[in-house]
Amino acid sequence: MLHFEKSCLVDAPVETVWQFHERPDILNLLTPPWQPVQIVRRQGGLEVGALSEFRLWIGPIPVQWISIHTSCDINQQFTDEQEVGPMSSWKHRHQFEAQGSQTRLTDAIDFEIPGESLAEMLLGEWVKSRLNDMFAYRHQVTQERCI
Repeated sequence: MLHFEKSCLVDAPVETVWQFHERPDILNLLTPPWQPVQIVRRQGGLEVGALSEFRLWIGPIPVQWISIHTSCDINQQFTDEQEVGPMSSWKHRHQFEAQGSQTRLTDAIDFEIPGESLAEMLLGEWVKSRLNDMFAYRHQVTQERCI
């Protein structure tokens, strides 16, 4: 199992940061413009059972990715897990922690890549570097929009 984690401090109360993530257009706002991803649909908000479907391109090949929210504690965390997609497993926990008048936002992802151990390790490092770029963008957008 591979692990990725990125955290930032947002200069806004936890309720504001949570409400930002409830926006109907949140996936559009948080998807970096350079990523080869199309948002196909979003059903629900942050509650358990909410669904997001994406089409991403791995080279010229389109790949379906569907994630389902499996846990939700308002103003604290929500978790989505891959139901259909390119990973052997994918669990993404979005954590919101009040720190005075600010919010510590942490994205923690546990994932497995199909393949042999050496290939998985090398590909895993590549995936982590892409995740780092994506969450740097997402956290920047969150910080700018929650002020």
